[in-house]
Amino acid sequence: MNRDSKTRAIEDLKLEVIPRKAHGISRKGISENALKVLYRLHKAGFEAYLVGGGVRDLLLGREPKDFDIATDATPDEVKKLFRNCRLIGRRFRLAHILFGRDVIEVATFRGHHGKGEKDKQTARSEDGMLLRDNVYGTIDEDAQRRDFTVNGLYYNIADFSIRDYAGGLDDLNNRVIRLIGDPETRYREDPVRMLRAVRFAVKLDMTINSATAAPIIELAPLLQDIPAARMFEESLKLLQSGQGVATYQMLREYNLFQQLFPAVAAHFTETQTSQTEQMLEQVLRSTDKRVVNEQRINPAFLFAAMLWYPLVTRAEEMAFESGLSYYDAFMVAASDIVDEQVKTIAIPRRFTAMIREVWQLQMRMTRRTGARAFKTLDEKKFRAAFDLLEMRGAVEGEETEALCAWWRDFQRADQSGRQKMVRAINKAHNTRKPKSRRRKGPPRRRKPQSNSDA
Repeated sequence: MNRDSKTRAIEDLKLEVIPRKAHGISRKGISENALKVLYRLHKAGFEAYLVGGGVRDLLLGREPKDFDIATDATPDEVKKLFRNCRLIGRRFRLAHILFGRDVIEVATFRGHHGKGEKDKQTARSEDGMLLRDNVYGTIDEDAQRRDFTVNGLYYNIADFSIRDYAGGLDDLNNRVIRLIGDPETRYREDPVRMLRAVRFAVKLDMTINSATAAPIIELAPLLQDIPAARMFEESLKLLQSGQGVATYQMLREYNLFQQLFPAVAAHFTETQTSQTEQMLEQVLRSTDKRVVNEQRINPAFLFAAMLWYPLVTRAEEMAFESGLSYYDAFMVAASDIVDEQVKTIAIPRRFTAMIREVWQLQMRMTRRTGARAFKTLDEKKFRAAFDLLEMRGAVEGEETEALCAWWRDFQRADQSGRQKMVRAINKAHNTRKPKSRRRKGPPRRRKPQSNSDA
């Protein structure tokens, strides 16, 4: 059977120990704080291994973002060794060793689940998803519980060797992302593994093994059962990694993006030319560029841009069907779109507030008469709103581009120049709109237009 097409069964895992002289990892590449934790655990008589992405990245010649440690010490035993330790998690109990802003995560070796119904340390949903998993075991069992072979490599601080249980080194060399064990079972245990498969494939410029990829499209809806708070963190890892465009395309190919952003996916076309799809490409390309240039990224702007055209469509439909003014329909639609999105991705309130501000400013930027332009320019979120307007101009052209050009010039002009620009807008506005006669008495309310009149 071809190595790239077979599934590596958990029971078939075989340990290979690679001595220090046969691999390229040096302690110089490991953070000082991670080494402190490894050495203290080892000195206290516990097993201590650098594991996962840190080992993988060091072997690939990359600088690891995090250094995670696996040990046979329980979380409570780790806490006794480190005063700067805090225990977190209910589903997976972990120890975080704090060195200022640097956090070293320490996990106790995972064991196999008992089959007894009264097992209080583990729990599964009807679909096989792990709801609680605090069963501890040996390093051999822990290796069987790892997700991908390239993340199942252990660097032993005792003798500086690497323990490879699942052919992870071969897969690193062959640039293959492969699940350990039966893919469908592993995805049902934790559907987020489907997102991780895509993220690692794009990040490491690797291909997903065919057996690992096969069940993803069918099982993608399982992501709907994942807590929305967890999905927020996962969405940032996917879209703000510096490879957002490539990640989006692969997520879409495997029916995963559609689970994360259903309102956006409703606008997908075969040609990928809808305004929503054009905006997606623009904002993700811009985000990728900012990551490369080490510029600040605000998730609120990303979500505001992604959801803009679904919002506009909803507002237009609502105005037509209900007889509301477009502004009122826009405000109701904005709340609806945000409320629907947070059901799948729990965007924190501080970000949803900014999303709404950026959207509202799109409306306000069309109104430039009198003192309105000056007040809009003074808004805290004006710069973000203008950036969205620029992206809209690239998508919509014509009037939006002209509006964008006006605001660009307005920002660059001095006070005298700005007043001159506003006077020109006032003059044009007064020319287009003849003065109406003042009517005595209170204004009559306009009857809402019914659906039959529309």
